[in-house]
Amino acid sequence: MLEVTKENFEAEVLQAEGKVLVDFYGDGCVPCQALMPHIHEFAETYGDKMKFASLNTTKARRLAIAQKVLGLPVIAIYEGGVMIDSCVKEDATVENVEAMIKKYV
Repeated sequence: MLEVTKENFEAEVLQAEGKVLVDFYGDGCVPCQALMPHIHEFAETYGDKMKFASLNTTKARRLAIAQKVLGLPVIAIYEGGVMIDSCVKEDATVENVEAMIKKYV
């Protein structure tokens, strides 16, 4: 699981080959913390088919807003520099995230 920052987000996510899942989380976000171990498991399970990254939005607010991440948690899939799918807030359940991943691997 790659920890991306505002400095390397463009290179690691927007310019990446293939699909990239980004876990947008915040320091004080309880649902984000609950979801994180599952995202790490998915990274181990599907990491050979898709790149997995996480971004702490507390440290990259402008970048999160520019990516239209206005509430947390957000689990998004990017391809070709564009967000092609996402699970947001209450839709960001373990089951929904895994279903979204399976759609693209």
